[in-house]
Amino acid sequence: MSASAGAATPRWMKSVLLAAAAYNLAWGAWAIAAPQAIFRWAGVDPLPNYPQLWQCIGMIVGVYGVGYAIAAFDPVRHWPIVLVGLLGKILGPIGFAASVARGEFPLALGWTIVANDLIWWIPFAVVLRHAARAAR
Repeated sequence: MSASAGAATPRWMKSVLLAAAAYNLAWGAWAIAAPQAIFRWAGVDPLPNYPQLWQCIGMIVGVYGVGYAIAAFDPVRHWPIVLVGLLGKILGPIGFAASVARGEFPLALGWTIVANDLIWWIPFAVVLRHAARAAR
């Protein structure tokens, strides 16, 4: 049972948040180590001029991973980390769709939206619902 929850926190929430942490840390490290790789894979030509910006995004994604790891051990207490993560996972695809619509990003980069954002919407939303119910 979570230290701050009135009701037991399901074990799967810890597993999901630890999985999100591992994914974010790995993805962030990859973006930092090989900032042009994803653009080459997607056939972006010319490659972005400022790979440092992508590395900065990788750093931010990795920091979210640290937050998810912290939240995994008490999702009810650390629900704001999950909320901020979910907001990013909702706003990211909206920005991506706008960029694709303007012709600035190739649709081939869309698989990153699925893995980075969409698959986490439901579990993060359920964690937040659990935290809200526990706070009553």
